[in-house]
Amino acid sequence: MTTPNKPAPAPATNFLRNIVEADLAAGRYAEKHWAGHPGSASELAGAPLDPARIRTRFPPEPNGYLHIGHAKSIALNFGLARDYGGVCHLRLDDTNPEKEEQRYVDAIVDAVRWLGYDWTAFGTEHYYHASDYFDFMYEAAEALIMAGHAYVDEQSPEEIRAMRGTLTEAGTDSPWRDRPPEESVARLREMRDGKHPDGSMALRAKIDMASPNMNLRDPVLYRIRHATHHRTGDKWCIYPMYTYAHPIEDALEGITHSICTLEFEDQRPFYDWLLNHLRELGLLEAPLPHQHEFARLNLTYIITSKRKLLQLVNDGHVSGWDDPRMPTILGLRRRGYTPEAIQLLCERTGASKSDSWIDYSLLEQALRDDLDPKAPRTVAVLRPLKLVITNYPEGRTEECSAPRHPHHPEMGRRTFPFGRELWIEQEDFEETPPKGFFRLFPGNMVRLKYGYVVKCTGFVKDEAGKVVEVQAEYLPDTRSGTPGADSVKVKGNITWLHAPTAVPAEIRLYDRLFTEANPSAGGKDFIEYLNPSSVETIQGYLEPGTDGTPGTSYQFERFGYFVADREDSSTLAPVFNRTTTLRDTWK
Repeated sequence: MTTPNKPAPAPATNFLRNIVEADLAAGRYAEKHWAGHPGSASELAGAPLDPARIRTRFPPEPNGYLHIGHAKSIALNFGLARDYGGVCHLRLDDTNPEKEEQRYVDAIVDAVRWLGYDWTAFGTEHYYHASDYFDFMYEAAEALIMAGHAYVDEQSPEEIRAMRGTLTEAGTDSPWRDRPPEESVARLREMRDGKHPDGSMALRAKIDMASPNMNLRDPVLYRIRHATHHRTGDKWCIYPMYTYAHPIEDALEGITHSICTLEFEDQRPFYDWLLNHLRELGLLEAPLPHQHEFARLNLTYIITSKRKLLQLVNDGHVSGWDDPRMPTILGLRRRGYTPEAIQLLCERTGASKSDSWIDYSLLEQALRDDLDPKAPRTVAVLRPLKLVITNYPEGRTEECSAPRHPHHPEMGRRTFPFGRELWIEQEDFEETPPKGFFRLFPGNMVRLKYGYVVKCTGFVKDEAGKVVEVQAEYLPDTRSGTPGADSVKVKGNITWLHAPTAVPAEIRLYDRLFTEANPSAGGKDFIEYLNPSSVETIQGYLEPGTDGTPGTSYQFERFGYFVADREDSSTLAPVFNRTTTLRDTWK
């Protein structure tokens, strides 16, 4: 448990803030007039864009579920816009119809909202799709061709790939590279009109096949895909490549700071090449967006590869995309992680230009720091063992009391019964105790937390030799909160529940999904590093009054933070997931 009022660590360095502050101080975008280009954000929103504000964007492709890495990008983009009085757009980069679905769009929208961010600012909802700009992108493609900056290549994808060259050898010009612009435009229109099969042609930029940057060796701008788009239907059978669409979207939306992860650093020269040529052609206005790269969030003991996550789901290693062991936002939410904890992790890890690994324990600690001051306390017995108070009258009960939160008396108190038969933890009794064991064993005394001091007088075993019942006598003058409570000094203090009124519950003890910090390294199949103990389901008991409503979080005294499962729990049949322990016990 964290110490109350302990100062939180200072936010980590964020070089992006320095860039934004320098741009604002220099008035870099003060003269920008966002013209209402056909299909631009200003036209779609029905209002001009304010040039005095920075604009960022979060542009996921709707082909899967967001994960903890996306959360870092969300926090950076929305956080910068918030802190500098700007606007962050949510944009769905839907340029690949074969892999994109509306269910992913809905899941992304829900995840961003759950994380605590909103794209409505200054009276306008800034929610867009790449497909909003397909008409403009196509017109820009024809303009690039006529200006001599692009051509239609009739080689196969395999031939184009083979002629790109290597990191040490220059590429080879396509035989179609110098075809007349009018001929390329005619072919592009035929592609658009569905007159050619998939893979038979592609529109390519004409840059430099000898460039040391492979991304400048005449990259593909459009490819043929006879596929139904989830928004535009069958209007298009050619679709822009992400690297072509992305900078255009940024420019049309008036993005000032296009923030990407480091793997896009090599794409920045093409980003600038494209926008500068479109500006020269009069299709865009200066100043143009600028791309900035930061290191992605590399968290130990997880994977974020969509292909590998899909394998985990399809092969049944997890129960689904919302399995509480998954690093997806769906999984983290079901596990019991809070938006505030995830925001706190992103704030503490900052933004850097250098790749590094962040230990998973930082995410767990962020959750503890968030939940410690606000999660109500309750008692749970996870592995029950019967304790009979032999000198306590049969049929009699009395009410014990405890604070809902030890540091927030305004949260009130909770009451629960004490009686002859109790549940305690199996680990709280030892027939032959090891050195330093201060809980129950024959002849020893302990305090039942919030109750009485009891002395162990015996135990009962079943036919297999397992202890199934512990017997003890209570000391009537030692009840907690009474003048005589401290009259008997004991070293042990254990939790308990009144057996007849304790609430049966399914408890799922989740742990890390992998045993290795980087399961994708080491030359082995990542599946070999799956943790066989990543989940254990047990039947335990809860304190009466513990709310099993889905999404309700508690600190189970002694054990950690637990949440009522969002799918399976109910008030009548509670199911609780362990989110994290009270302290880092992994090592």
